[in-house]
Amino acid sequence: MTDRPAARPPKLYSFLMKVAGALLLVILADRLFFRAERVGSTLGGFAAAFLILTVCLRLETLRSWPSRVALLVAALASAAMMVDVGLLPLAIYAVSLTVAALLPRTTRFDDGWRWMQRLILHGPLALFGPLRDWMILRRARRRAGPRPMRSLAIFVLPLAGSIVFLTLFAQANPLIANALANLQLLPEIDALTIVRVFFWGGTFVMVWSVLRPPRVRLRPAPVGGDPEIDLPGVNAASVTLSLAAFNAIFALQNGLDLAYLWSNAPLPAGMTLAEYAHRGAYPLIATALLAGLFVLVTLRPGSATAGSRAIRLLVTLWIAQNLLLVASTMLRTFDYIDAYSLTRLRIAALVWMGLVAIGLALICARLLKGKSGGWLINANMLAALVVLGACTTFDLGRMAAAWNVRHAREVGGAGAAIDLCYLNQLGPSALLPLIELETRPIPRELRDRVQWLRSRTMARLAADQADWHGWTLRGARRLRAAEESVLRLRLPRRRDERRLCDGRPIPPPTPSPIRPGDPGADPDAPPTVETVVPPDEGAPSANQAEPKPLTEPAGR
Repeated sequence: MTDRPAARPPKLYSFLMKVAGALLLVILADRLFFRAERVGSTLGGFAAAFLILTVCLRLETLRSWPSRVALLVAALASAAMMVDVGLLPLAIYAVSLTVAALLPRTTRFDDGWRWMQRLILHGPLALFGPLRDWMILRRARRRAGPRPMRSLAIFVLPLAGSIVFLTLFAQANPLIANALANLQLLPEIDALTIVRVFFWGGTFVMVWSVLRPPRVRLRPAPVGGDPEIDLPGVNAASVTLSLAAFNAIFALQNGLDLAYLWSNAPLPAGMTLAEYAHRGAYPLIATALLAGLFVLVTLRPGSATAGSRAIRLLVTLWIAQNLLLVASTMLRTFDYIDAYSLTRLRIAALVWMGLVAIGLALICARLLKGKSGGWLINANMLAALVVLGACTTFDLGRMAAAWNVRHAREVGGAGAAIDLCYLNQLGPSALLPLIELETRPIPRELRDRVQWLRSRTMARLAADQADWHGWTLRGARRLRAAEESVLRLRLPRRRDERRLCDGRPIPPPTPSPIRPGDPGADPDAPPTVETVVPPDEGAPSANQAEPKPLTEPAGR
């Protein structure tokens, strides 16, 4: 596969239309984002406007089905950002829109690995896009002659005449003279102006990289499929012995998991189920990834090792053991969640384990069906896109908060004690679960802390929704549901006071270790105290970062 040759100089009308469109988006971005304290559904609206303008100014993006698919994915990602802001839909939108912009400049969609290279090279090349196009226009103007200059000369007489007549009228009419005197043609240059100019420039370069993307050239793809990898000592005999040994080792590990995880057999003395589950979660995923890498390197379709029936049977058995290993790892994670709590990171870890299992199954299918490496990469990227795209429609923070509330020890559940610091960290995602927790029969001291956290989170969410920059559809629905629940259940509104992240009051100042009579102390001075005021670890607004909880680390 080779990319198309260099493009011809752009037509002046098309070029000017793209310049006008880019400037229009710069103005829109300045209005929506510059100096805005919050970012909400405005990001999705800007993304949709960017997408519509790209399609209108680059109709060639609609000519091929891969480009149309990329545009559809970008449209779905912009709709997800209108519902709620997140890094995941933003990343999907940026990648899909860039792919749609680059596809008309390539012959076809080859494989995900080569497109990853194009995307990596697209970033630094796009920084010089405006300069590149300006130089192209200069060369085109030199070849075309001075006709563009003659077209500009028609404005000289009207401008010069208007300036002369305005100057004369200003001498005769004081109103015109005062208006011209108060007219400030150049803005005052200060630090904010400089920052704004850089913001405009960055936005223009970003938009221009899609409207006039640079041409990314890659080496031609290898002919005849995947390249042969010649590794010393790798032959049919060594691969057969390796697979036999690996199957035996994996059988030992899977046997232990079946005995202790799946059948609930008693663990050795001094070891808890949480410890057994946590220690093996991530190393076993690394083991599965290494197994997949081994199969990719040593059993290329069409090679001598892949053609052996015994090796293919051993590989199929090994992949099946790896899938069982991934399932055991997921069960370990579930046991760890039961022992501690559910977090967004642990949900993401379970999603990642599912993708690893899909990748292992695809590796086995590639070997058995003789597919190419490009097919395997594209299949994995499609699976990741579908799974990650589905994740953008769910509020993982609310899922974690709701699970923790319903399984908390304080409400009679079998889970861990409720971690209010982590619910505080989740922000508005934990608002409705906090209301549910407040209505449960819980101790008075805990209810007081939950009421403070719920009131604070609700007030912050209301402030975010009151600012049109930070308004989101999900936030509006969440706030409306919370207000209806508070009104129906007649829950009190608490004053926003400084407390610890779990709602406990800030402890009073502690006495200083220096006492009267100590060496160097004044015997007539009263005891001094040192005030220890912890930072305000209450829930910030929906768009600010949050400190980590003070209890069991939530990210493990």
